[in-house]
Amino acid sequence: MTTPEPQPAQAPEQKPAFILYMDGPEYDEGLHRLTLWVRHLLLPVYGREVTSGAEWCSSWWKHPEAVAQFYGLWMAWQELTGPESGATGPSTWHRDHLTHILASLRDPSGPFSGCKPGRHRAKQPPEMDPFPS
Repeated sequence: MTTPEPQPAQAPEQKPAFILYMDGPEYDEGLHRLTLWVRHLLLPVYGREVTSGAEWCSSWWKHPEAVAQFYGLWMAWQELTGPESGATGPSTWHRDHLTHILASLRDPSGPFSGCKPGRHRAKQPPEMDPFPS
């Protein structure tokens, strides 16, 4: 009976960090890459006309919710449309990610409510009572 040769330890696969866990230069670089994807792919292909029923903010990166949702959408895009993805990856991305994210962001009561093209309106998050200790 032979014993198997010891295998060298492999480092765990490095997964991309979600943008809400980034700060400083790492956040700035992540946001920069995201804005390129939104500007050059997402908006030209999927950016529909702005209406009162489909709000938009041309300074969307000032909305933390939009940044988080677009970044998640972008991460899913990379996983489901890359060279290693299966043939149904793009369809899955459209069905499970794109439709829901855009509907949520562009909803009349969503994060862009009150924004107009070229005019950002900052939103205040709701307050929360202190948790009793």
